[in-house]
Amino acid sequence: MLDRWHDECGIFGIYNHPEAANITYLGLYALQHRGQESAGIVTSDETKMSAQVGMGLVQEIFDEETIATLPGCHAIGHVRYSTTGSSILKNAQPFFVETVHGPIGFAHNGNLVNAPELRSELEHRGSIFQSTADTEVIAHLYARSHREKLVDRLIDALKHVQGAYSLVALVEKRLIAVRDPTGFRPLVLGRVKDSYVVASETCALDLVEGEYLREVEPGEVVMISSKGLESFRPFPPAEPRQCIFEYIYFARPDSTVFGQPVYTVRKAFGHELAREHPVDADVVVPVPDSGIVAALGYAEESGIPFEMGLIRNHYVGRTFIEPEQSIRHFGVKLKLNAVRGVIQGKRVVVVDDSIVRGTTSRKIVKMLREAGAREVHMRVSSPPTCYPCYFGVDTPTRKELIASCYPIGEITQFLTADSLGYLSHEGLRRATKEGPYVFCDACFTGNYPVRADRPEGTQLGLF
Repeated sequence: MLDRWHDECGIFGIYNHPEAANITYLGLYALQHRGQESAGIVTSDETKMSAQVGMGLVQEIFDEETIATLPGCHAIGHVRYSTTGSSILKNAQPFFVETVHGPIGFAHNGNLVNAPELRSELEHRGSIFQSTADTEVIAHLYARSHREKLVDRLIDALKHVQGAYSLVALVEKRLIAVRDPTGFRPLVLGRVKDSYVVASETCALDLVEGEYLREVEPGEVVMISSKGLESFRPFPPAEPRQCIFEYIYFARPDSTVFGQPVYTVRKAFGHELAREHPVDADVVVPVPDSGIVAALGYAEESGIPFEMGLIRNHYVGRTFIEPEQSIRHFGVKLKLNAVRGVIQGKRVVVVDDSIVRGTTSRKIVKMLREAGAREVHMRVSSPPTCYPCYFGVDTPTRKELIASCYPIGEITQFLTADSLGYLSHEGLRRATKEGPYVFCDACFTGNYPVRADRPEGTQLGLF
């Protein structure tokens, strides 16, 4: 469904494990929800490095034969989602290059807002780019650095970039993890016995039976080698601005990101939503899967029974043959179907995490009415999304975001719902109550922590 958010990727790295490629494969499997268009692994046996990337899902790219071509005890991996037009093999990560300093692999989650300017400058200085990935900008800056030490070359490169980056880099004998000074994207540090692991989310540590140690902190550079773990703080301090949509939608509910369990925060969104927008109804129904936990919170707070009144088909591939004869709501019906026995004759509260263009929500409301719902009340566990994201999320331009163009009353009419309620900014803050509010909520407020100067109505080409 195009009327949904898409995160740009997940990253994984492991140092000093005899089955590094296998463990990375499993880590990427756990992070598959963060990107489904391409995946890759780079390994090192300390004398040479090997790489495999491909288009598709992790299980479609890697098998025993492929993993056998990736020897070594150190590895990094990447799963990727891209914007339309950029889903090509040459943009798949990790990005692996040979430089005068030796081979290096990069895997990156985020978006560099000044990548076009840096790329143009590098091209005028003679650089030849092989992809449209902004990660390649980091590679060129790294290769051009005259610093003697590996970590200093990478820091020198990153001091030129602006925006969001959680990054893992691998050379023959060292693994480096970096998080940008504002900490937009998550990155956690763990252990598997005697091996260090870094990953976008803790659910990847769980799958490989790893122990969660801590977050890689905003602005921190962690280098892992035979000496152990070294931490550097080379960047000027910045006010943390972690992406609030990790809690609303992107992260798996069984993960801990930014120091809090996603499940707990997401359920608190539902509690706040029920307090702010109560309604007389018979059943609370989530839009699966991202609306489930917030709907549980709404049902718990309101006392209205929770039911799985919409069932998701988890086996829809990336392509399908559309019938020549028109089927109403074909794209949505392919992925969702209403349970008539739950819906018929009921006043339904349907809970979703967000509304983007509104076209999918409209079809869901109609689907519920066709299943016999007497009333349909739409509840959204985030504030109205009015601005695009420039920091690693595929969002439409502002003019395509329904909440930026129309008041709630008109949106309600468009959805054909009986009522519509969004979680307030205050409710969002109350639900993330531990510590100060340190989140980037520019998609709601337009208050961008890092300047992203673009003409109105345009969006960055991600990666």
